[in-house]
Amino acid sequence: MKRPLTPARQAPRGPSQRQLRAGELMRHALVEILRAQEITDPDIAGVSITLTEVRMSPDLRHATVFVEPLGGGEQAAVVVKALNRHHKFLRGRLGHAIDMKFTPALKFLHDDTFDTAAKINRLFADPRVAQDLTPGEPSDSWKDQD
Repeated sequence: MKRPLTPARQAPRGPSQRQLRAGELMRHALVEILRAQEITDPDIAGVSITLTEVRMSPDLRHATVFVEPLGGGEQAAVVVKALNRHHKFLRGRLGHAIDMKFTPALKFLHDDTFDTAAKINRLFADPRVAQDLTPGEPSDSWKDQD
């Protein structure tokens, strides 16, 4: 019979150290492969691509690669689609570049953290929010209610 999980034996939260290490190894190897400009696709040609993160599955057989092309916008969807078209070629090159038991299957996704950061910056720039962030005289809502 399986023992119940106690606080000391709870399931881990987030990626393991092994997954993080393998993800960074994959990211560095993919950067070198893309830097060599071995893919002759007009959708990727001349586009500077940033690989922001590689998330590995617990068994290290699948990798989700988050990318952000320089300029973003509508170009991001085209670049992600092109990279997903060439995932077999990239996996083959990756197998020679890394020293792992299995070469993981690749899936490319657009990294929207830059868009989220821009949205938060716009919120902080709003005058109604900025008045709460800067020290100074208290606003009308904080006056004594005597």
